Amino acid sequence: MTLPTLHDLHRPLGSTGLLVSPLGLGTVKLGRDQGVKYPSGFQIPDDDAARMLLRQARQLGINLIDTAPAYGRSEERLGPLLRGQRQEWVIVSKVGEEFAEGVSHHDFSAAHTRLSVERSLKRLETDFIDLVLVHSDGNDLHILNDCEVYQTLADLKREGKIRGFGFSGKTVEGGVKALEQGDCAMVTYNLNEQAEKAVIDYAADHGKGILVKKALASGHVCLESGVDPIHASFMLLFAQTGVASAIVGTINPLHLAHNVATAAKVIRQL
Repeated sequence: MTLPTLHDLHRPLGSTGLLVSPLGLGTVKLGRDQGVKYPSGFQIPDDDAARMLLRQARQLGINLIDTAPAYGRSEERLGPLLRGQRQEWVIVSKVGEEFAEGVSHHDFSAAHTRLSVERSLKRLETDFIDLVLVHSDGNDLHILNDCEVYQTLADLKREGKIRGFGFSGKTVEGGVKALEQGDCAMVTYNLNEQAEKAVIDYAADHGKGILVKKALASGHVCLESGVDPIHASFMLLFAQTGVASAIVGTINPLHLAHNVATAAKVIRQL
């Protein structure tokens, strides 16, 4: 029996020209095990295990990989792990948040934005990043109205260093404003939290891209017995026409295969 894959289910990310798999692989667990909100502990996989996970993701039809400077060593590990595969992947990274010695801090200045993107290019061993998102600290409108980060990302897009830019925020107002000027918003949307649905609707109406974070509520989804939380989560998500891809951060090969099989089944049902 052949397992279902996502190869024939790739869809446009708004009007960026990028085609992405409906599930993306989140890589915080490749680089950081401090200050993460998962219900159970985990060990950061070694290079062999990480390489096998990435190979499995590709074989299952996943082409979107999500990383960030705030994910510890994730970017610098991905560079060597993805050598020779650049054309196979749509790479999403972030700016604005740094994580050092167990603590996050934020910087949304023009100088830091440019430094961060240049550093990500070096770490990821590439001359362009497909999509760069602002890693918001929650003060979404302040970042968009009063800081230089968004304009700097627009400049970097014109320079060809990034193909698209957007915002990973925490409010409806921030998400909508970010989409007015940018290409994509990353929103929280799951069975427990649906406050940002208006951002998804705005994107659908205006040809903008939506990526979903915490699609499985970081493993915290609880339903009555007999209901598969993955299936229920994906039914909710993929019923939204504005959603291009949901990021899943698993490092467990069985979980990844189950997520892909379930997503493929749900999308074909809808």
